[in-house]
Amino acid sequence: MKRALIACLIAGAAVLVTAAPAAAHNALISSDPKDKASLEVGPSTVTLTFDQDVQGGQGINKISVTDGGGGHYELPGDPMIKDTSVTQAVGALGKAGLYKIGYRILSADGHPVSGELMFTLTKDGTGTPRVEAENDGSGADPHSQGGLPVWVWIVGAVVLLGGGVFFALRGGGTKA
Repeated sequence: MKRALIACLIAGAAVLVTAAPAAAHNALISSDPKDKASLEVGPSTVTLTFDQDVQGGQGINKISVTDGGGGHYELPGDPMIKDTSVTQAVGALGKAGLYKIGYRILSADGHPVSGELMFTLTKDGTGTPRVEAENDGSGADPHSQGGLPVWVWIVGAVVLLGGGVFFALRGGGTKA
C-alpha cells in the first residue's frame, strides 16, 4: 500500500512540475498607430497584429477608439480579420489630446484577449464623438478579461491531490 501511495505521489508531482501551460493566448506584437505615438492627423483605421491567428465571427472581436471623455470614434461594425491582423475603421477624431485603443479579440486557443494602447492627437480633428453604451449586449467589452485565471486551476489540483493523499494515509492504518 505504501509503495502504491509513494508511486502516486511521485507521479502527481511529476505531472505538476512538468505540465506545460495550456495553449498560449495570442500576444499583441505590433499596432498601427503604435502605442504612445503622437499624430497630427487621426488614423482612418487601427490595425493590431498578433503572434497567432485571430478567430473571426460576428460580434466576437472588438476594437474601440475613445477620447478622454469616453466618446467613441471607431465606425460601427465588426473589425476585419486577416490571419493575425485585426483592422477597425475609424472616423475623423475630435479635439487634440489622449486617445485610447481598447481591444478584445478571440485568441487562437479560444480565450478572449484584451488590452489597451494609447496615442496622442496633437492637432484638433474635425470629428464628433458618438456615445456608446457601456455594454452593447454583444459580449465584446474590450475591457473584460473573461475566462478563469490559471491560479484557480492550480489551487484546485493541489486541493484534490492533498485530499487524495490524506484519505490514502488515513485509510491505510488499519488491517483486517
